[in-house]
Amino acid sequence: MVFNILRGLKNKYALNIFVILVGVIMFSACEKDEEVFDRTRLFRPVLNEDLYSEGNVIIVNLGNMRSAEYYTVEVSRDTFATIDYTIETDTNYVEINEDLIGEELYWNTLYQIRATAHADDPEFDSRISDLGNVRTQRFPSILNVPSRFDVIDTAARVTWTAAGAPVTGIQVYAAEDLSLNTPLFEERSVNQEERDSTEAIVTGLDPDTEYQIALYSEDQLRGWVNYTTLPMDIDPNDANVIDIRGATDSLAVSNAVASAPDGAVVLISRGSVYKFPEQNLNKSITIRATYGFGEKQAMLYTTGNWDIDDNSNIDHVRFIDLELRGEDYTGDYVFNPNRSNVNVGEVLFEKCHISNFRGIMRIRTTVQVEEFTISNSIVDTIGGYGIFTTDTNPSSDAPTASVQEINLLNSSFNYIDTGIQSRNNSQSITIDGCSFANFIVTGGRFFRYRGGDGNDNVTNGITISNSIFGHSWDASDSDNYGIQGIGQGLGNTNFNIVNNYSTANFFFSGGEIPGFPIANYNGTQDDLWMNVATENNFNFQDRGFSGRFDTGDPRWRIEL
Repeated sequence: MVFNILRGLKNKYALNIFVILVGVIMFSACEKDEEVFDRTRLFRPVLNEDLYSEGNVIIVNLGNMRSAEYYTVEVSRDTFATIDYTIETDTNYVEINEDLIGEELYWNTLYQIRATAHADDPEFDSRISDLGNVRTQRFPSILNVPSRFDVIDTAARVTWTAAGAPVTGIQVYAAEDLSLNTPLFEERSVNQEERDSTEAIVTGLDPDTEYQIALYSEDQLRGWVNYTTLPMDIDPNDANVIDIRGATDSLAVSNAVASAPDGAVVLISRGSVYKFPEQNLNKSITIRATYGFGEKQAMLYTTGNWDIDDNSNIDHVRFIDLELRGEDYTGDYVFNPNRSNVNVGEVLFEKCHISNFRGIMRIRTTVQVEEFTISNSIVDTIGGYGIFTTDTNPSSDAPTASVQEINLLNSSFNYIDTGIQSRNNSQSITIDGCSFANFIVTGGRFFRYRGGDGNDNVTNGITISNSIFGHSWDASDSDNYGIQGIGQGLGNTNFNIVNNYSTANFFFSGGEIPGFPIANYNGTQDDLWMNVATENNFNFQDRGFSGRFDTGDPRWRIEL
């Protein structure tokens, strides 16, 4: 069309007029197409890299915003209920140090950081951006970080590395005295024997209290560390306590339980070793170790199992801070009652290590358990009867073996052949804050409810939350993985699956659990954990794992 018009023009003046007209038309069209946008506020600041600390200096590296005139960075220790420091800076890279704020940040302290970007007109400033948490480093110290075995209810064991000047004294400070200004007690001197062993016990502490304990070489601070004492230990003089601490007879626990009144507590020493009770259980009982320093737990071992009498009505059976060990992985149990008219209100394993059993608890005939709980424990090498098994078919005319509530809480499980199986309904299963490695033998079952119609469900549902799952137990060492999530039943059971991870070589070979995450961590369990192949070391090897702060057994989580 344009060619035809040009061909019709007679001279250059006409051509010039045409070009001008076309330009005006095009400019007008562009003006109509061009939109004018209202100015908006700046985007919230974001980080170029995660917050981190060097010594007691915090580094904040923000993405550079060309349209920002300057930034405000705020620092808090109580999630901004109060603000410790407000920093205005015209650069996106900030080192929060003594030169900037006029004083040092506290060592080994968790801070929160947030930032605002400012425009040339305050109306267009960004909204506040919460950048997260960062902990300053520990003060360079010869002190060792305490393990959970280095503190009891009223005392703490302090250990250190011999380096530099000799350690001469120990001071105790309140947890909130971050500047270490006011000791709570007179300085405790350190004698030569303690210097040689690089270990001292600090006594006179209050139960369930956080302290800072500091070492000194004369007036020189050598470092400090936080201790939280345990709640008050049981009083051995209580009328309900049978105190057999120091007993050396392997049958001491068995004899104490046999003579104990209903509801008694049998108190044993940490590091002691005893046989399981021989007499059938027919009363409520607690067996627990007293507090003590050192990693070695008190042990109860068996070459069979503990049985329960017919017609027993037991409120509770509790094992606290014990190692429970079977001799024969193919034949031993903690409990294996095949009894009539037995009711048990609670079976509790708290802070225990349960190892080398065919099954932890197997019940038959008319044994009924209301609540079964494993909490803050380590469980390994469990065979084909798994964590819990009810093993009598349901009957229409009489109650049969059943467990109502099963709770696996804040615990670690390694080399477990079978999970939970029942021939009767349960009310609930709750799994929260647990780590599972080599979990369920390849092709085996996590959940198996096989009582048939009306007897094959968990009526109030199964909740799995804040937990991590490695691959199956490959007993053949053929790198063959995969388990059955639902081995049988559970057709009318609701699953509540929240904030869980499984490793790259985890998968369901059948019976997939609805909503369960498959391989949402892209490494293997050997990439994720330090050593679960030959020991129960669930510390994180992958320090960048996104669930390191809030999933798995809490004792292994990384703390900010």
